Amino acid sequence: MKNLYVGNLPHSTTESELRTVFEAHGAVERVSIVTDRETGRARGFAFVEMTDASAADKAIAALNGTELGGRALTINEAKPKSDRPRSGGQRSGGGGGGRDDYRGHARQPREPRW
Repeated sequence: MKNLYVGNLPHSTTESELRTVFEAHGAVERVSIVTDRETGRARGFAFVEMTDASAADKAIAALNGTELGGRALTINEAKPKSDRPRSGGQRSGGGGGGRDDYRGHARQPREPRW
């Protein structure tokens, strides 16, 4: 069993269309096109799970870079979420820096508030 990432998909691609493309290279267990949670529209990538690992490797070799709906597909072995590097680094909460961030200027002494 091997899970493949299929990127740069036309948004109009259907699961059956994608299944047909991959079944030419081996048995397809599952096809899932990733959709936007709010709009329900396809996000332009999918995952195809193939039963036989060697057939999956052949499908990657044969289909990576080929066109579907006028777009060159990007196909490779899907990596588990935990193995992928995070893009953008760690996010910190809030914006605009701290309260005392005077962007390099010397801090002015304050008068006492009493």
